[in-house]
Amino acid sequence: MDRKHNPKLTENAKALRKNMTKEERHLWYDFLRSYPVRFLRQKVIDNYIVDFYCHDAQLIIELDGSQHYSNEGLLKDRVRTEIIESRNLTVIRIPNNEIFNNFEGVCEYIDAIVKKSLHR
Repeated sequence: MDRKHNPKLTENAKALRKNMTKEERHLWYDFLRSYPVRFLRQKVIDNYIVDFYCHDAQLIIELDGSQHYSNEGLLKDRVRTEIIESRNLTVIRIPNNEIFNNFEGVCEYIDAIVKKSLHR
């Protein structure tokens, strides 16, 4: 599967890694960084920078703030998800507020999806 790296987005991805949102930092440092299956932060895929990417599980995790729930945001996310999923990747979207209101549940959800993906 060809996932050419888009060099135009490399600098943006590096900047986003350095300036993660508080929700991204919490999920990364308190769960994904030490998760037994490797995740990458702010990975360039096609013309997008995804929040978290796991190659082994073919999984993308997107954390969504309030801007994602406007009509325009929902449409952009739907198109983005369709393009990414056309590469046989799974995209899961997690609302930002779930990171602080239900962190354990979010971690269990991600763990279950990764394990299911690895057993396919």
